[in-house]
Amino acid sequence: MFDWQDLRYFLMLARTGSFSGAASELSVEHATVGRRVAALEKALGLKLVYRLPRSSRLTEDGQAVARLAAAMTESAQAIDAYALRASSALSGTVRVSVPPTVGNFCIAPHLQAFHEAHPSVKIVMAGTPEIEPLDRGVADVAIRMVKPEEASLMTRRIGAIRFGLYANVTYATRPPGQWEFIAYDASLDHVKHQKWLRRYLDGRPIVFETSDVIAQQMAARSGAGVAVLPTIIGERDAELVKLDVEHEPPETTLWLVTYPDLRRTPAIKAVMAFLVDCVGREPQLK
Repeated sequence: MFDWQDLRYFLMLARTGSFSGAASELSVEHATVGRRVAALEKALGLKLVYRLPRSSRLTEDGQAVARLAAAMTESAQAIDAYALRASSALSGTVRVSVPPTVGNFCIAPHLQAFHEAHPSVKIVMAGTPEIEPLDRGVADVAIRMVKPEEASLMTRRIGAIRFGLYANVTYATRPPGQWEFIAYDASLDHVKHQKWLRRYLDGRPIVFETSDVIAQQMAARSGAGVAVLPTIIGERDAELVKLDVEHEPPETTLWLVTYPDLRRTPAIKAVMAFLVDCVGREPQLK
């Protein structure tokens, strides 16, 4: 039997048309997508993808499996949604997709209080900076950094992530012209504060790139350079100081998202209220 997660990676590859595109959507390394797809091919005994030097293309078997898998995913989601709607008890599992910074520093610290209030509800939280597709059953509720365009979604603004330039105390004494920078890798070049940083460089070098914001924080603490960090991280780190700049990096609005029919489920209503409360408590997210 093949691994369902391998199938998920293959479906993303089929949808985006490239390993790099799938990796970007799933917020993983290019090699991870390749490994997952290879594992699926081995389990099925089929070649699903032609790996070309600059692109990839599904084989006939790959196209057939993609069509079948899409139908399977829709059926699984429909069953899951029905079960959530049909349940009137305040119990069950609710899958939540949130940006890693919000999940780690805003949601996770309050989970014990939620568990004490709702012992029969389990939260499964996936931390990703990308937009998780609610319509493919990945999450029941999401906090997104981009306002969804789908008309069928219930969307509510609940806060905003603010950013600043941070460096360790010693590095901060350098003249701005001598600053070097820590940034996201190219997979996150579409993010607003990454775009701001690319403009702000003005010829100064980037010395370290990573999609992990905690790795950026640790690199800045070590004196590797200057990083654009969420203030919810930077202001709590005694080893970092915020640098004065004429124009601050742009903030990113946080949107709470779900489907209207799921919203009526008691467990999901409780989790949504919990997420809103967590964000509302955090001064750096108001």
